[in-house]
Amino acid sequence: MVMHHSDSSLFHHRYRIASARLPGWNYVGNGSYFITICTDGRHPWFGYIRNGVMCVSDIGAIIDDEWQRTARMRPCVTLDRYVIMPDHFHGIITIRHRDMHNKMHRDYVSDETPQRGVSTGYTTGYTTGYTTGRHQWQSNSLGSIINQFKSACTKRIWKTGYPDFAWQPRFHDRIIRDPRAFDQIRQYIINNPAQWK
Repeated sequence: MVMHHSDSSLFHHRYRIASARLPGWNYVGNGSYFITICTDGRHPWFGYIRNGVMCVSDIGAIIDDEWQRTARMRPCVTLDRYVIMPDHFHGIITIRHRDMHNKMHRDYVSDETPQRGVSTGYTTGYTTGYTTGRHQWQSNSLGSIINQFKSACTKRIWKTGYPDFAWQPRFHDRIIRDPRAFDQIRQYIINNPAQWK
């Protein structure tokens, strides 16, 4: 098993990766994202760092397996570098739909949640990936994919005898817009275990 590691250390001198959601950005359509998902209360469920190397627990191994399964289950998803750290997960995910080339963005209003460093979207169309009214994620949107990943992990972890396991309610995302940003984030992920304090 080849693990790609990451850390809860700083990225551009900030720990919490603030969402970069843009008005009009189509979260159901094509795009690449740097995502961060933390455990509830920052509990180190996933393992520990020793001499700059991440040693995953049985729970961490479940996270690894389910993340890789995410791409196997969805032809529209490609995974890049990722890392499992003691109390959180970082990964790069790309969504590519063949039928999205000619679709136009619709109106979108972003409501930042500063205390969590995430965004909650309210949409008049499909732009954010939420359906209207009830704020449920549309199929194969970024939110739907991540929430299904979290849910699958949680069910397996509970079945292995850890009923207290929980994620933070939401996740952090950052749109990756160009090759330079890709390279910076990949390097950040690679270096994370060595930077863990």
